[in-house]
Amino acid sequence: MKVLVYSAKDFEIPYLEDANKGKHKLTFIKESLSSETAMKAVGFHAISVFSNDILSNTVLEKLKDFGVKYITLRSVGHDNVNLFTAQTLGIKVAHVPAFSPNAIAEHAVAILLALNRKLILSSQRVKQFNFDINNLIGFDLKNKTIGILGTGKIGSVMARIMHGFGCKLLGFDIKENKELMDAYQLEYVSIKELCKAADVISIHLPLNTETHHLIDKTLFELMKPNVIIVNTARGAIINTKDMVEALVNEQISGLAIDVYEHERDLFFNDYSQEIPKDDMFIKLNALPNVLITGHHAFLTEEALTNIADATIYNLDCWSEDKATKNELHFKSLKTIL
Repeated sequence: MKVLVYSAKDFEIPYLEDANKGKHKLTFIKESLSSETAMKAVGFHAISVFSNDILSNTVLEKLKDFGVKYITLRSVGHDNVNLFTAQTLGIKVAHVPAFSPNAIAEHAVAILLALNRKLILSSQRVKQFNFDINNLIGFDLKNKTIGILGTGKIGSVMARIMHGFGCKLLGFDIKENKELMDAYQLEYVSIKELCKAADVISIHLPLNTETHHLIDKTLFELMKPNVIIVNTARGAIINTKDMVEALVNEQISGLAIDVYEHERDLFFNDYSQEIPKDDMFIKLNALPNVLITGHHAFLTEEALTNIADATIYNLDCWSEDKATKNELHFKSLKTIL
């Protein structure tokens, strides 16, 4: 099968080639998929896309006209795909259901600890041989209340890790996980109760119509002034404008994120020689109580191996005219927290 891989990163190509073992003809391009770059898919049976690629109605219709029959996502999230249109056009779409929950949860813990214990500032000082430890005070995680929004695969790992720190766990989800309740004494509460009680709030929800801007001014006003928010899920779950105001007004203490609401035209690119045209991000990035990483929570050897394996598995199934267990359908687009 001829496959065009959009948004191909140098670090992932060897993993995809190793998993492919020459079975499919893979063509890698650095460009992301958009209405302008869709024409590059002419002559390909399938395409592979990343989380920042756009699969809108217009793009999908173009892909259909160009002969593309299959789309395999190199991500878990599929909020960038109009599944209804894809299904209507007869284009099959599959994703990577769980490439490494540990990678995401461990990254969430890493940026939480780095922000709380002022590790970036401390390292910068030491690089300059400044060993002053003023203004580096953090807090113990033990006995703190951790609110976990979304207790699926990643949220469950986060709960296990935070339990190991000796934290009290609160969860918010439409489906309760009895194993977490029994093993780690996680207590399910409403989102308002969680926001009122939590010292740390970690977000592990999918992005859909119900979770878009779920965290906004109304919830920020309920939070403790010392709360730290961690987001390794999707940027648009938080209303960025409201979040910046909450930070500036000291309604919340800190923010550690690996995702950003308007990251599509920003992340995965090098703007070190120019100023990005995103005033909101510039303002957010300048705040001293904010730690941002560029959407690389997934970036572990294990995760990249699993992504590549699942991507090639999807292509294998389609080339053999079989259904893949990772296929996405519009009817499944209900809130799965």
